[in-house]
Amino acid sequence: MDIKQHIRDVPNFPKEGIIYKDITPLLKDHQAFAFVVNEISKNIPKDVTTIVAPESRGFIFASAISYNLKKNLVLVRKKGKLPYKTFEIDYELEYGTDSFEIHTDSIEPGDKIAIVDDLLATGGTVEAIEKLVKNFNCTISSISFVIELKSLKGREKLRCDNISSLINY
Repeated sequence: MDIKQHIRDVPNFPKEGIIYKDITPLLKDHQAFAFVVNEISKNIPKDVTTIVAPESRGFIFASAISYNLKKNLVLVRKKGKLPYKTFEIDYELEYGTDSFEIHTDSIEPGDKIAIVDDLLATGGTVEAIEKLVKNFNCTISSISFVIELKSLKGREKLRCDNISSLINY
């Protein structure tokens, strides 16, 4: 299946000069969505115990993959959105800065982590997650994306050796 047919470019969103990769056409097509979930699921090592996903589009794919593989799901949210004790980190986006939090009890010692997100651009989001999970005695086994913007070289910021993306621009 050609997933690129289901990704819409939106120029100058959220600000001038950015070409936003809109996944809503992909989500609208249940066959395309199922294909993406199944393909990413194949890239997750069997010994992974926990899927970690950033807000908000990462939640969509990670929850389906977590269900598909019968793995724990941990959400990384924007500052102030989690109700319990958290670890926090500031990070840079391709168009600004933000903060992420993760519950202090969300990952168990020894867990093997797979990070799942929709898009790899500059790498700031997932780099922040890599740093957040250092608070736990766990291992990041893989990182998976639906889309990778190769020209932004986000992969170079990431420490994990097992990184995959379904489509590249």
